Amino acid sequence: MNLKYQQIAPTLLLIAMLAGCGAGSDKPAAGGPGGAMPPPEVDVVTVTQGSATLTQDLPGRLQAYRTAEVRARVEGVVEKRLFAEGSDVAAGASLFKISSRTYQANAEAARADLAIARQTVARYQPLLEVKAVSQQEYDLAAAKVKQAEAALARAEEDLENASVPAAISGHIGRALVTEGAFVGKGEATLLATIEQLDPIYVNFTQSGGDLLRLKQAIRSGKLKNAGTVKVELLQEDGSVYPLAGKVFFTGMSVDPATGAVAMRAEFPNPQHELLPGMFVHLRFPEALAEGVIRLPQRAVMAGPQGQFVMLVGADGKATPQPVKTSGMAAEDFIIASGLKGGEQVIVNGLQKARPGTVVKPVPWDPAAPLIAAPPAKPADAAAKADSGKK
Repeated sequence: MNLKYQQIAPTLLLIAMLAGCGAGSDKPAAGGPGGAMPPPEVDVVTVTQGSATLTQDLPGRLQAYRTAEVRARVEGVVEKRLFAEGSDVAAGASLFKISSRTYQANAEAARADLAIARQTVARYQPLLEVKAVSQQEYDLAAAKVKQAEAALARAEEDLENASVPAAISGHIGRALVTEGAFVGKGEATLLATIEQLDPIYVNFTQSGGDLLRLKQAIRSGKLKNAGTVKVELLQEDGSVYPLAGKVFFTGMSVDPATGAVAMRAEFPNPQHELLPGMFVHLRFPEALAEGVIRLPQRAVMAGPQGQFVMLVGADGKATPQPVKTSGMAAEDFIIASGLKGGEQVIVNGLQKARPGTVVKPVPWDPAAPLIAAPPAKPADAAAKADSGKK
């Protein structure tokens, strides 16, 4: 047996087996005309050009709007905690009770001294008119009234601070001291921390280079100013926070260590869903572009040869098409090249759309659940697309 026959023999055997299996049956296979399965359905969008607000997702950290450290302003023994840990407190509310008997006595003594000083001035007033006392004696008595008033003010303030009032309204954390602790001796002991959480800040940075290129594009007319400072917040789980925020602070210099500009946004937080220290992303509007093509992120895949999409051609077959993206518009990609308009791009059902497979396109419903595509298939499709071109 020669070598050529050895190579084609398995193929001939397979054809014979298939023919034998079909010879005994005159009935067509179920599933479609002529025994063929119906083409799988895929969800598609028709490519169109329009305007889009270019956005950039930037990482940031949440920070309390205001933070106040509750410290002991007088020394003494903590007798009682007057708040529930983790609750909201109002400005001026008493938070801790420090032993105040000494401060109460000091305040009463100061009131008595003030009363005596005022009586002395009252007695000197008629005597001064008849020259029974000198002007110097009268002025000295009047000065003692001022000194007594100041001493009383200090004593009353110490007495008030023995109740440790809240400096701001906000959410108070855990107590850092317990009853029986001696505080304020030589230092203002930290007792607790209050944070105002509504509204709340998000600190983030933007690349100085990106900011410069954006300004140049706007000046040249390629892009238009977005005309808004409102931003969206993406939480750690990827969901969009329902309330929009605003950018109200932009640094005027670039950090030489990072090459970025410091920025800050403010968001309403009435339900205290956002907490200081959380890691989030901001969807930041940059500019308005006209005559651009945008596609859902899911439609754009990446392989060894670069980015590509799957099209449904005029013959109904799925065909890979290389594309390039140039930015984001909310959750969509901006397509810089590869598409002109009118093409049908597959968004959902990509796992069914192998290159060359006949598919049935149906309009994509963004509200419908997406079917997860299997991993690594986009790379296979891109490789096939590249080999087909060669």
